Amino acid sequence: MKLHTSLLLACTASFFTVCVQAQPAIFKDADYKLGEKLIADNHCVACHVGKVGGDGSAIYKPQGRINSTALLRGMVEQCNTELNLGMFPEEVNSVAAVLNRNHYKFK
Repeated sequence: MKLHTSLLLACTASFFTVCVQAQPAIFKDADYKLGEKLIADNHCVACHVGKVGGDGSAIYKPQGRINSTALLRGMVEQCNTELNLGMFPEEVNSVAAVLNRNHYKFK
């Protein structure tokens, strides 16, 4: 039993390390729970539905439009500025990190 527990802990630690390493450096300090909350509180999905219809996720698909983490973060900052959301830089980064995790998947 002790061997199984040790093996399970080692596998869990390895999995966690791989998941953490898979995130781009720009998002290393991102607060994903905060990003998710800000997306919900600022009604981002509703705005995207209004722009592209459906469930709003088509806004993430234009080829070549957002092709790097820096451009993704910049697009979130543009929404922040245009819509006067008042997010701080670390909040913008957290929102961009969630979008990367859920839609873009930049490494």
